[in-house]
This record gives sequence, C-alpha cells and structure tokens, in this order.
Amino acid sequence: MVFSSIVFIFYFLPVFLVGYYVGRCRTGLLLAGSAAFYVWGEGAYILLLAALIGLNYAGARIVAAARAPGRRRAFAAGLITLDLAVLGLFKYAGFVAANLNAILPGSPLPEIALALPLGISFFTFQLISYVLDVHWKRVEVEKDAARFAAYILMFPHLIAGPIVRFAAIRDELHADRRQTRRLGLGIQYFIVGLCQKVLVANSVAPLADHAFGLPVAALDPATAWVGALSYTLQIYFDFCGYSNMAIGLAFMLGFTFPKNFDYPYAAASITEFWRRWHMSLSSWFRDYVYIPLGGNREGAAKTFRNLLVVFLLTGVWHGAAWTFVVWGLFHGGFLLLERAGLGRLLARAPRPIGHLYALLVVMAGWVLFRADTLPQAVGYLAAMTRLGQMALPPVDLLVLLNNERLAAIAAGLVFAVPTLPWLLDRLRTQRLTAAASLEPRLDTQGVHVLSTPLLLGGLLLSVAVLAGTTLNPFLYFRF
Repeated sequence: MVFSSIVFIFYFLPVFLVGYYVGRCRTGLLLAGSAAFYVWGEGAYILLLAALIGLNYAGARIVAAARAPGRRRAFAAGLITLDLAVLGLFKYAGFVAANLNAILPGSPLPEIALALPLGISFFTFQLISYVLDVHWKRVEVEKDAARFAAYILMFPHLIAGPIVRFAAIRDELHADRRQTRRLGLGIQYFIVGLCQKVLVANSVAPLADHAFGLPVAALDPATAWVGALSYTLQIYFDFCGYSNMAIGLAFMLGFTFPKNFDYPYAAASITEFWRRWHMSLSSWFRDYVYIPLGGNREGAAKTFRNLLVVFLLTGVWHGAAWTFVVWGLFHGGFLLLERAGLGRLLARAPRPIGHLYALLVVMAGWVLFRADTLPQAVGYLAAMTRLGQMALPPVDLLVLLNNERLAAIAAGLVFAVPTLPWLLDRLRTQRLTAAASLEPRLDTQGVHVLSTPLLLGGLLLSVAVLAGTTLNPFLYFRF
C-alpha cells in the first residue's frame, strides 16, 4: 500500500485518523496502524522488523548503562554491525555472490535471491543513528519500548523516509499529539505531494520507460533527451511528492519531520544540489560518516578521500548494482572538482551558467541511475551527444507525447524551481500594499498556505487520474 492509492486515501487513512483522535492510547494505535500498513505490503517481514526493534531497544539501553568507554563502544559497534549485516544479507548478498562467481572459476557460490524488505535502508539508518546518538550521549536512551517501536515503525516515514532522527521527535513521542491546529497544514502537504506524484511523476513515467526500454542501437538523440528529461522530472516529483505526503501525515499525527527537498534543480553547482536533494540522507552521511572520518579538518587529501567514501556509500545505499556505484562516484568526482577550484569559477560566473552546468551533470547522472547496466548507460549518453543527428521525434515517441504528458512536462519544468513561492510572495506583497492590515498567510514553518479551492481541485484531479489508471509506481519503494 502506497500513500498515492485509493485504498490508502479513502479507507486506511480516514479510519486510522478517527481512531487516533478519538482513542485514548495514541502510541498503541500508532503502532497497530503502522504494523497493519507494513503487513499489507510486506507480510512476514514484520517479524524481522520487530526483532530489529527489540534488539536495538535493549542493546541501546545496555550501551547507555555501560560506564566504561570501551564497553559502550563495543556494545554500540556490535549493534551497528548486526544492523548492517541484516541490511547486507538482504540487499547486497546476491550482488556480491554474482560478482564473485563472475571472477572465480567454477561459480563456487550459490545464487542468492532474497526479497528485499520494504524500507530496509531507511529504518536501518534510523536504528544506527539512534544507537550512535545514545553512544555519543547526544540523546537520552528511550526507556519506553512502545514509544521506541513507534519511532521506528511509524508508517509515514517507514517505507521511504525522510530519515528522522530520534532527537527530532522524542518530545513529541511523549506529548499529547492531538493537535488539530496543524491538521490543515498536514492536509495541504499531503495534497501537494499527491499532485506532484500523480500529476507529474506518473504522467511522465511512460516516456522515460519507453526511452530506457529501447536497445541503445535504436535510440535516436530526440528520444534519448526526452527520456532523460522525463526521468529527471519523474524521480524528483516522485520522491519529493512522497516525502511531502509523509511530512503531511506526520503533521496530522502531531509530529514534525525534517524537510527533505529544497528545489534541488535550482542549484548552480553539484555541491549546492546535494544540500537540496534528499536532505535527510545527505545530513545523515555528513554526521555519521563524513565527520567521524575527519571531515575537512585533516587536509585536502583526506577531505577528498572522505568525500569519495561518502558518495561511494551513497551510491551503494541506493541499490546493489554497478550503475549505482558509478553514479555515486560520478557525483563525488564533481564535488572534488568543485572543491579543487571549479566551485570558485562557478561562484564568479553568472548564475545561469552554473545552473546549466548543474542540470547537465545531474541529468547525465540520472542516466547512470536509471540504466539497467553500465553498457546501456554509456550507449544512452552517447546517443544524447549525437546532437548533429537530431531530427523530428520518431512516430512511437510522438504517439506517447500526448497533451497530458506535454502538460506534465511543462508543469514539471515550472514547479521544479521555486516558481510558486516566488509568485505567492509577489501576490502577498501586492495584497499587503493594498491593505496594510492583511497578515501574510504563512504558518509557523514559513510555508505558504494555499487556497482551499486550489487544494480541493488538485485532490479531485489526482483521484480521478488514480481511478483511471493502473500506473502508480514509486521509484524508492524498494530502497
């Protein structure tokens, strides 16, 4: 079950919210609802998740109780090793075995094909961050097992993030969370995310699937560019939309999740892009990998090493394939170039030049990310460079480029950058000039409050599209 589904919007969510606001044991209701949500899509793996929650809850209490630094470190290292071993078994064992069999004579290792538990990369990182924060005494250990389980199992972030630190919501876990004043804000976030996911990401997905499904020998430049552009829009509006729905659901339940995207395609460098893209993951790697390795405190050589390690791990986190490894190193390489001097040149250049540079690098990276194999990625990128052979799009692409998809591309290009906030700020300024007593329609988070008719129209249109199609993929669903 995904957030952008009829079952979730009209059955699961209303029933759960009524019980949550009327019932007395909100933590228990949150646990029960989250377990039902997970079981709906994953079944027996709920037992694996329950075991990991129990082990990390008990283990973190042992870490907190240990007085000797060596014992604290040993217990914390053991817990983290266990969490990573489970992640490695399910996500990477098959990849490692296949590659060893390819280079070793006689294929000595058996083929490993384990179904990947939903959200394992996300909840594993939350468990690790909690253990490390307890070990480093950044957060007090949670003594209430139900509240700790609710932190990990909470359905808004369980499947696809954002990655929420325990310290960020600890107080809310212990508070009365029935706050109707934020219910409207949560509904707005959810509807905006739903529109991003359904009206843009889902609409352009067939164009990307068509282009990347062709043999590279049959790929013309026009189809390659349309496919790359479509996937660039799809992955942003898909993941950003799902994150906004998660943040909205958290508001409805009385929690505050971190912002996960800040218009990354408005960046003028790859360094800036990673400050804006999947921000909860970027900050996680910064705080739990980059800084512990030494950050930028030990000279240029070690700083470059640390950056490459972080982006190698970023690529591997996304999937067990060489395309993801190369994608991570590709971005890491550009960050090193910007650290070595390219960043200073970009800072002095007009911003549109930096913006164009960042977009081209990011689009090339998405080709690596989307391709099934490295040879396909190389062939696809080669097709994009044959601009001298650019001609009218072939008939099969023209058939796919209907009015709905052209409108989705146009909307994606407009709303992938902060067009709407700029427009709303201008309109607000005009209203304030005309009537000095009118207050800015902003909430405490600094978010523009959209009009009810606009939100209702977006919800109805999204539901109509969902009801009329079976295409509703989610790219990060198995990460």
